[in-house]
Amino acid sequence: MVNLLTGPKGSGKTQTMIEQANAQAKRCNGNVVFIKKTHRDTASVAFDIRTICMDDFPTITNTDEYIGFLYGMYSSNHDIECIFIDGILKHADISLENIPEFIERLKKLSSECNIDFYVSISAAKDDLSAVNTDGCTFLN
Repeated sequence: MVNLLTGPKGSGKTQTMIEQANAQAKRCNGNVVFIKKTHRDTASVAFDIRTICMDDFPTITNTDEYIGFLYGMYSSNHDIECIFIDGILKHADISLENIPEFIERLKKLSSECNIDFYVSISAAKDDLSAVNTDGCTFLN
């Protein structure tokens, strides 16, 4: 399942994502991963959540590499149950133009690997009208 959290920049999406990740870490039996662009605001993420800052991986520059990175994480740890991706439009070359394809690829990865994705997007739901929402849930 791919869960989407939308809203304008500064609307509290990051804090909501952190709260949901912390709740999932207590609830699920597997591992939780939290991916964000920078090291900022990671102190409130629970210590048992694997936090990844994409600034540490500057060579991941496009969606193919980003999806490969996600598959690589899963291949090294089959116990991952949830992956939170905060501020996806700040990662690699992901934009509103290619987000529909990216979401499709996340849905495929979710189905193949049994991982729930939580993705925050700095955009209104109307800006995502090209996204096929079958297999997606809007969290707001």
